[in-house]
Amino acid sequence: MKRKKIIMPTKKAKEPKKEEHRIEKAAKKQMIKGKTKTHLRTLEEKNRMKKRLLISIVAAILISTLILLFNKNWIIFVISFFVIIALFFLYFYFKAKLKESARIKKIEEVFPDFLQLMSSNLRAGITIDRAMLLSSKEEFYPLNEEILKAGKDIATGKSIEFSLLEMSKRIKSERIEKTILLILAGIRAGGNLAILLEETASNMREKGFVEKRAASNVLMYVIFVFIAVSVGAPVLFSLSNILVETLTKLLSGIPAVETSMNLPFTMSSISISINFIKYFSIIFIIVTDVLASLVLGLINKGEEKEGIKYLIPLLIISITIFFAVRIFLSGFVSGLFG
Repeated sequence: MKRKKIIMPTKKAKEPKKEEHRIEKAAKKQMIKGKTKTHLRTLEEKNRMKKRLLISIVAAILISTLILLFNKNWIIFVISFFVIIALFFLYFYFKAKLKESARIKKIEEVFPDFLQLMSSNLRAGITIDRAMLLSSKEEFYPLNEEILKAGKDIATGKSIEFSLLEMSKRIKSERIEKTILLILAGIRAGGNLAILLEETASNMREKGFVEKRAASNVLMYVIFVFIAVSVGAPVLFSLSNILVETLTKLLSGIPAVETSMNLPFTMSSISISINFIKYFSIIFIIVTDVLASLVLGLINKGEEKEGIKYLIPLLIISITIFFAVRIFLSGFVSGLFG
């Protein structure tokens, strides 16, 4: 009887299985980490909302109480309470919007690196879902969380098209959405996915360099608008305030003279209140700062909401300069006219 030869698996036959097992294990670990982080982030967000509400109510009570001590008017107390809460909620809302915008910008910056890494994994012969999961690195945060979700969708039997479109909707970036649509159009046309991802990554990097160059070119316009609004406008408003105040004092001291002659002009007292001019100037400065911040965001980044970060510095600088110049000029004019 002939003996059957038993063929032992060689090292080369074992290596692909080991590599496959290692990839699967790493993908599972990354998915577990992603789920844990998402759950912790949800709890943190709930706690943050409670803290914001508590801070708003406490600050509104304190500030409204101070206003009540000075004015002793309960109607003003109630109005100021609700106005302060509304202002705090607006502050937290715009802060959240800016945070979301910063998150989208960070994702857009690392997205070409993710595409390049996924392309390399596909060239190495790894399947699409595992290539996507292995491309989810800690350095790509917060994009790595969205990659894990998309990889999980593909692993559970959903199509690549559906998973990538859902990922673009969660990210809420117009640039990434257009990029994914281009990739999907290439896949439908029968293109090689690895080559498509590599070319797309290269094009996204080039576009980023062009945008940075354009931002440096409009920097002078941003500086000009910022100085004109934060320095020029408050100085002019303070000058107009002092001019009205000085003319009011001078004309109030001129005695009334009756004459039968028809003069082309008459000298009479100014009926406009000085406080009205002051409050009008402050309100107009605040409105100008809000509009200027939106214009700065549109010039610098192409989106109005990007200019909200300039609003607080503009308000602080412009209001400070307005009162500083007003105090200086009032002292100078009072010393000049005695």
